[in-house]
Amino acid sequence: MNPALPALSIVIPLHNEEGNLPHLHQRLVPVLQSITGNYEIVYVNDGSRDATLSMVKALAVQDTRVRYISFSRNFGHQMAIMSGIEHAHGNAVVVMDGDLQDPPELIPQLWTKYKEGFKVVYAQRRSREGETWLKKWTAKTFYRILKKTTQIKIPLDTGDFRLIDRKVVDYLKQMPERHKFLRGQIAWIGFKQAAVFYDRESRFTGKTNFSFSKMFQFALDGITAFSNYPLRMATVMGFVVSAISFIVILYALYSKFVLDRTITGWTSLIISVLFIGGVQLIAIGIIGEYISRINSDVRKRPLYVIEEENVTQESDVIQ
Repeated sequence: MNPALPALSIVIPLHNEEGNLPHLHQRLVPVLQSITGNYEIVYVNDGSRDATLSMVKALAVQDTRVRYISFSRNFGHQMAIMSGIEHAHGNAVVVMDGDLQDPPELIPQLWTKYKEGFKVVYAQRRSREGETWLKKWTAKTFYRILKKTTQIKIPLDTGDFRLIDRKVVDYLKQMPERHKFLRGQIAWIGFKQAAVFYDRESRFTGKTNFSFSKMFQFALDGITAFSNYPLRMATVMGFVVSAISFIVILYALYSKFVLDRTITGWTSLIISVLFIGGVQLIAIGIIGEYISRINSDVRKRPLYVIEEENVTQESDVIQ
């Protein structure tokens, strides 16, 4: 632990959160002051189209412990979190959303667990208020599928709301893949981890920025980043179809040469072709998803582009 650095950094991604930001900051500051006076708040503006950036700038003028990063466009929730983590200076870093579904009042409990020697303390949801049954069901199903298809122990019913030690931050910086699934990456890194349970609140104002398509893409990123199970399923389907086809061929030969009866009818032929074609397309699609991610990583483009920021360099903080 470096005493010259802030004891605690809070990383908060923001996308069109002008209605939530004042209330968030008002609740957050007293909580942090109750823990330590040596803290920083890093707001990451992920291409907001409302007044979020101007409000963050105003907060930075009022409080020198407020830092901000503003992207040139919307790069996505995971990239915003990663940017904040990379630019945070604290010996411990807390990641939380800016919609007040992650209550700032839980941070002292995360800090207490951290002081007990845990390098990662994640907030585990007991309930999720203000969300549809479909979203709850899909989220619950996804985490359980992910648990069964990966060898990494990713905690159930947890989001990105967690506290991580500086060692974990340093290892995260060495993982440059573009399709981020940070909760999985943190679980992969290891170290002593503990849970703090809480009831997730509904959004304070506004609508969620996570559409169904974004959630589906996020689920794909999680599965393809930590599991080869889809590829194995494609292989199994190939063997199954080949076995069925081989049995059909044997039956056709038996009918022709033993029973002296030719199998007729286009229905069975069309069904067989469609079945085999469907399996082939599924397998090609699965392989294509993995190849697409490899292609994105080998380009080595920047994960995000910063338009403006006031984040102090670590060397300046130490001095």
